[in-house]
Amino acid sequence: MIAIIDYGMGNLRSVQKAFEKAGSAAIVTQNISDIENAKKIVLPGVGAMRPAMDKLTELGLISVIKNAIKSGKSFLGICLGFQLLFETSYEGGEVKGLGIFKGTVEKFTQLKVPQMGWNQIQIQQKDCVLFKDVPNSSNVYLCHSYYVKPNDETIVAATTNYGIDYCSSMCSHNVFGVQFHPEKSQAIGIKILENFIKI
Repeated sequence: MIAIIDYGMGNLRSVQKAFEKAGSAAIVTQNISDIENAKKIVLPGVGAMRPAMDKLTELGLISVIKNAIKSGKSFLGICLGFQLLFETSYEGGEVKGLGIFKGTVEKFTQLKVPQMGWNQIQIQQKDCVLFKDVPNSSNVYLCHSYYVKPNDETIVAATTNYGIDYCSSMCSHNVFGVQFHPEKSQAIGIKILENFIKI
């Protein structure tokens, strides 16, 4: 079972339906025991880091997420859920994230924001399981004004160009993140979710 964490931010039903289409049952839940008992965990999200962290704190899910990652469970962050994995965001002032990885979440400068629509991924980690049988330069759907800047460039699994080449996906052991929305990325998105299911 895959647990999709419900903290009131994001198109959760769309993510759930995409996982079902990719071949796995998934539940949308705030329940701590559901999350602890799940084989895989997904942290989706649309919006800003401050209210997201406030809601995760209110629900008592910060330690649940950190413990799940430490235990080795496969974990996928999507869009804001990907950004939350890092130390600090500068959206609405300095905001502390989950701090699973060192790095910041920065705003695009001198570019129209949000970046909304289709763009390409350039795969950097050829052995990242998320991208098995996914062609390089595949189109994915994005909607965001901030991007992740990891301190450790070796975790960058894919980049996308929007004025700059930025990290649009990461892979590190059992933790994966995508800035794009696989649930909106048609066949390529479903394939990426299938790969996550098969881990």
